[in-house]
Amino acid sequence: MASHKELLGRFETERAKQVLSRLYGEDPNLIATQLSRYARLIREHERHFGGDCQSVRLFRAPGRVEVGGNHTDHNHGRVLAAAINLDAIAAACRCPGSVVTVRSEGYTKPFVVDVADLDKKNEESESSLGLIRGICRAFRDRGYEVGGFNASVSSDVAVGSGLSSSAAFEVLIGTILNSLFNDRRVSAKDIALAGQYAENEYFGKPSGLMDQMTIAVGGLVTIDFADSTDPVVKKVDFDFDSCGFDVVVVNTGGSHADLTRHYSAVAQEMREVAKALGVQVLRESSAAQLMQNVKELRRRVGDRAILRALHFFADNERVTEQVDTLETGDFRRFLRLVNESGRSSWMLLQNVYDPERPEEQGLTLALALTQKVLSGKGACRVHGGGFAGTILAFVPREMTAEYVAKMDGVFGEGAARQLRIRSQGAGEIITGE
Repeated sequence: MASHKELLGRFETERAKQVLSRLYGEDPNLIATQLSRYARLIREHERHFGGDCQSVRLFRAPGRVEVGGNHTDHNHGRVLAAAINLDAIAAACRCPGSVVTVRSEGYTKPFVVDVADLDKKNEESESSLGLIRGICRAFRDRGYEVGGFNASVSSDVAVGSGLSSSAAFEVLIGTILNSLFNDRRVSAKDIALAGQYAENEYFGKPSGLMDQMTIAVGGLVTIDFADSTDPVVKKVDFDFDSCGFDVVVVNTGGSHADLTRHYSAVAQEMREVAKALGVQVLRESSAAQLMQNVKELRRRVGDRAILRALHFFADNERVTEQVDTLETGDFRRFLRLVNESGRSSWMLLQNVYDPERPEEQGLTLALALTQKVLSGKGACRVHGGGFAGTILAFVPREMTAEYVAKMDGVFGEGAARQLRIRSQGAGEIITGE
């Protein structure tokens, strides 16, 4: 804990550079950019809240990439994901009373929530207000403390980028509550669950838990959601920096605003198949049981639901194989599995374009172009929820510059972005490390 002036002074020390290098990499230019970014955030917080805040703290929550397991978590499957070196950061301080005020870079008006009233507000659905109120409600319902605070937020996890900007914001708010009011005793798992609760119940998006859990825990992790209330999280020991390939995401554009119904349909159709097979979720059944009942299932749930269920069973098992290949160092096999997952999402899950706008197929085009450019030397797949947004590619390092240039040439400057896997998850920065 420190004053704004004291925090700004700390960002002029070697200690600050060392801490930031662990989060963002050792490139001096990148560190200089981050030092400037944090200093700007502190000054912004002081400008808006300096009179009410004598002690300010800093927090971060990374974005994430989904490496394996596309649309498997909501049916209690397995995923493989990783935190990245893009993040949402906040300067925050406690304040008297019960009002939470969050000023977010890029928004003219602050988000203001009175935690004395944590009932769901229909008018706050699909808004940051709903997320803040929902997270506070989840904390309170789990027996944790909540209270008033003032926060300034900056994020380079762009909205619509497919890197989980909303989950990063959710986990960031939970991390602030954890430190300011609960002496950091709330586990990463509980913070993630609070974020998912807020997104499902208050925001209105039926997402799984992969995004929040990966962001809260950090690193490369595999998560088994067989028990969705107590998922098993395991860190995977693999150094992507040493494999000779770069992780690149390509943002193909397109709005996610009208896609919630398509995300919902994926989960709903999989559950309809599960119900027809006599279980609640697909994880409780098997591909063999599905195949024994295909004729009847066609009548009851339709062909697309069956195809999506087949994807679930294959991709769920594929995650286990991917983890094994990384732990044994068989990276070539890992790349083949990534491509298999990509083909499954494309052909079976069918989440590479909006079926109501077939003339817009940015994801499909990006996948086709990537396969053409890489010529079998890397791997690619749809990334995240799909229907619009991003693809993930593993690109041979000697081809990265060429690949980025070609993708930017099609989808716009900055569309392709090289990422690093971050070992740290959400937490307090500088004073908390």
